[in-house]
Amino acid sequence: MNGVLPDTTLRQLIANGAISASRPILPEQVQPASLDLRLGTTAWRLRASFLAGRGRKVSDRLRDFEMHRMDLAGGAVLEKGCVYLVPLMERLSLPQGLDAVANAKSSTGRLDLLTRLVTDEGTEFDRLPQGYDGPIYAEICPRSFSVLVRPGMRLNQLRLRQGQATLSDAELRDLHGREPLVTGAALIDDGLGFSVDLRPQSGDLVGYRARPHSGVIDLDRIGAYQARDFWDALRTTDGQLILDPGAFYILVSRESVAIPPDYAAEMAPYLAMVGEFRVHYAGFFDPGFGHGSAGQGARGVLEVRCHEAPFALEHGQTVGRLVYERMAARPERLYGSGIASNYQGQGLKLAKQFA
Repeated sequence: MNGVLPDTTLRQLIANGAISASRPILPEQVQPASLDLRLGTTAWRLRASFLAGRGRKVSDRLRDFEMHRMDLAGGAVLEKGCVYLVPLMERLSLPQGLDAVANAKSSTGRLDLLTRLVTDEGTEFDRLPQGYDGPIYAEICPRSFSVLVRPGMRLNQLRLRQGQATLSDAELRDLHGREPLVTGAALIDDGLGFSVDLRPQSGDLVGYRARPHSGVIDLDRIGAYQARDFWDALRTTDGQLILDPGAFYILVSRESVAIPPDYAAEMAPYLAMVGEFRVHYAGFFDPGFGHGSAGQGARGVLEVRCHEAPFALEHGQTVGRLVYERMAARPERLYGSGIASNYQGQGLKLAKQFA
C-alpha cells in the first residue's frame, strides 16, 4: 500500500540492511513513522552551505568548503552563526519504489538549530530519491544559541514513503468529517490551515523571543536551563505582536490539532504573500499526536523568524498549514502511547532542555 512506512516496516528495512549504521541502530530510534538519525564522530566547519550536485559526492565537495575538522568524541561546541557538516552514523540503500524525506526533530527546531540532510549527488536538502545508496550527512547551523553536541545525538529524522502519500483537499475534508482534525472550522486549501494564538485563555503570555547573547546549551541536559537566561517572555493584551527582523520566536497555534493513527502530517508555510516571515523549522507530526484522551488539546508550536521588515502579526491570522499523508499501515506504537513523547498534549512550550 502507498504511504509513509510505519515502525514495523522500518525495523524490517534495518534487518535486511537497507538501513545500516556504523553502530547498531537502537530500538528507541524507531519512531511511529520515522527513524531518528545520529551524529557521527566528526564535524567539519564550513565557510558556506552547499549541495553536492548531480554526479558529485559530498566528500569531494568538502575540499572546496571545509575550514577545519572537529572531533566530537569528547563533546564539541557548534557556534552560533557558523555552518557545520557532520557525517551521520546511518547509511541508506533504498529499494526502488521508496523515497525519503527528512525533518529536524521538534526540540531541534525549537532551539533555532537549522539542521538539514545532505546526500551524494543531492540537488536539494532533506530529499532522497528512489534507490539512493550512500552515506548521509547533517548540515547544522545554530541560529540563536551555540550548542554542545556529542556522537549519537539525534537532531533530525527520516521518513520513508512508497508512492503517493499526500492527501488531496477532497480527501482531507472527508477525513475531517469522520475524525475532526482541528478545533473549530477547518480551513482546507492545499492542506489544513492553522492560525496563531495571541489571545490566550488565561494570562497574557503569548510566546518567547530568543535573547541575542546567551550561553551554550548542552543538548543532553534535559530540563536543566532556566528560560529567562535564553528567552524573553512576550506578553500582549491587544492580540497583536510586532515581529523584529532577524529575531526568532516561539509561538503557538490557536487551534488544537489531531493526527489520527493512520496518518502523519508535516507543517508547511501557508503563503509567502501573508508576510515576510517563516513559520517552522521542524514540523513533522507522528501518527497519534493530539489524538485520543491523552492528546486532546495539543496545539502546534510555531517556530517563527521574521525577514526584511518588522511585521505586525494579529491574533487568528493564518500562518501555516498541515499537509497530511496517509500511512502505508498503522504503526505498532503511536505518539504518546508507550514511547517517550515530550510534546503530547502540549500548549506553548519551549524545547525539552528548559525547565
